[in-house]
Amino acid sequence: MGPSRILVTRTDKLGDFMLTWPALDLLRRALPAAHITVLVGEGAAPMARACPVVDEVLVDRGQPVSELADVVWKGRFDAAIVLFSTWRIALAVRRAGVPYRLAPATKLAQVLFNNRLVQRRSQSIKPEHAYNVDLILRFLDDHGLAVPDAPVGPYLSFSPSALAETSRRLGHAYGIPEEALRVIVHPGSGGSASTLPADGFARLLNRLTSTRPVFVMVTAGPGEESQARAVRDRIRGHSAAVHVSSDGLIEFARVLATADLFLSGSTGPLHIAGAIDVPTAAFYPRRRSSTALRWQTTNQPRHRLAFSPPDTAGESEMTAIDLDAAASAISQCFLEGRRD
Repeated sequence: MGPSRILVTRTDKLGDFMLTWPALDLLRRALPAAHITVLVGEGAAPMARACPVVDEVLVDRGQPVSELADVVWKGRFDAAIVLFSTWRIALAVRRAGVPYRLAPATKLAQVLFNNRLVQRRSQSIKPEHAYNVDLILRFLDDHGLAVPDAPVGPYLSFSPSALAETSRRLGHAYGIPEEALRVIVHPGSGGSASTLPADGFARLLNRLTSTRPVFVMVTAGPGEESQARAVRDRIRGHSAAVHVSSDGLIEFARVLATADLFLSGSTGPLHIAGAIDVPTAAFYPRRRSSTALRWQTTNQPRHRLAFSPPDTAGESEMTAIDLDAAASAISQCFLEGRRD
């Protein structure tokens, strides 16, 4: 039967949590009757509550380890799968007395877990979401459980009526023609990996070609409005508007779900779009810990493109990316053939 109450933890950033959804999906299909709880940071909590395979969400608010351990203890968990290990989380699940504790064997905190899987994530030889799935596979093997088919997205979806209402509201607010393809660009990085500067995004957008009119929506989170306006003000040849996310993360996800194409650096909104299976084009540095392979989105392969600086440039020299070539590839893959 396997454990009946399972805690899965991923308490770093929103994008990191979104890359756990394939692992959570696999766990749910392996144990359809289990109670699955996730422990996440505050920034990821709204998306965690929207995850269709999760039963309960616990939030790490930075409380003392003793208080966090008490929260975990009250869950009476049979097993804890720690996808990203820290001393704080390791201490909490151990003090809570969780009998089966699994984590990557890559940090000193591994000594507090009684089950470990060696992972060299810093070498970036596979996607982050695959490393997460590997831990679930180890968990299933430890408990003699059958392995379901490999997870396949989309991992997040909304009802047609909800999307139609969001699309209608956006169209009315920004005067988006019904026949236009909607391109959403999120130039902010939220402190994540390096991304294109504002003029780089604008140059890219100005070079996009399409068989239909294109409307560009430049999205902004808290503190990102000036960067979004800088992109919008440089766009020529396409209608454009700035959309400031102020109605919560779930409504922002619905906005992303209305896009025909999403553009950004490697940041949380990119991985939300990937979970929805929106076509994405993303810009990554070549730094080993931040590569396009390591932080690959979870949408279908045919729905994603990735661009990085050439080998002759610095690892984070994003201005060295050939934007003409990127615009051509994006247009051919996602815009020029769209006649629906």
